[in-house]
Amino acid sequence: VSWVHATPIGIATTDDGNRWRAAGEASFPAECTGVTLWAPEIQDFDGVYHLWLTVVPGVHKSWTGERRIEHLTSTDLRTWTCAGRVDLGSPKVIDASVIRAPQGGWRMWFKDEQGGSKLKVADSADLKTWTVRGPVSPLPGEGPTVFQFGGKWWLVADLWKGLLVMRSDDAQNWQEQPTRLLADVGQHPTDRAKGQHPGVTVVDGRAYLFYFTHQSGEPEAKTDDRWHQRTVIQVAELQVKDGWLTVDRNAPPPDLRAAFKSR
Repeated sequence: VSWVHATPIGIATTDDGNRWRAAGEASFPAECTGVTLWAPEIQDFDGVYHLWLTVVPGVHKSWTGERRIEHLTSTDLRTWTCAGRVDLGSPKVIDASVIRAPQGGWRMWFKDEQGGSKLKVADSADLKTWTVRGPVSPLPGEGPTVFQFGGKWWLVADLWKGLLVMRSDDAQNWQEQPTRLLADVGQHPTDRAKGQHPGVTVVDGRAYLFYFTHQSGEPEAKTDDRWHQRTVIQVAELQVKDGWLTVDRNAPPPDLRAAFKSR
């Protein structure tokens, strides 16, 4: 698995949300990062950009080694300053999702690989010291993302066989959705694999689900044994039906111009 290591964080820019351009790489201090960087989570709190970044020291040929989450800050989304390692009581934590908690302070969800790869939650009053509260689901998973939509809090995460969905009134007590999202392959070219590692943006009451797909379902994979290592970012619009989230990945991609203009 060395091919998923030595991974810098790329930047893409857009004028309208529909067409994106590569714009180089983010700049991080060496003292708190390294060559293998995963799962950037960015939030704007009170005019300062906060980044929680998964750092894996070195390059590994198997799923071994330490993983940690570092907190960084920026004013321009390109150059970042170290703000401290996040102590979550485990040497193998990845994939932070952070919100301003409705009860006050901040709340983080993350994957604890030493703890059975469960999705755990931690609270903080100052974004420096975190208190781990335990798992939110008995299922192993990764890549959680938490957001408000349609009057509820939602947690969506990657189960490697579709996306887990959980619903809450207070971002503390959760109900699991009976069905998974994106467990079946899509029909569009580059979308013919299960959806993974979700991210959701809510704008003007509409929720857009970003996810990636490996390319093992594409014709090129039959003749190129490394084609499956390619990934493509997809987007589809979430809907609420009978109180739960649904998504039609085979619908035409949503037009994001209005959403990005309003931001």
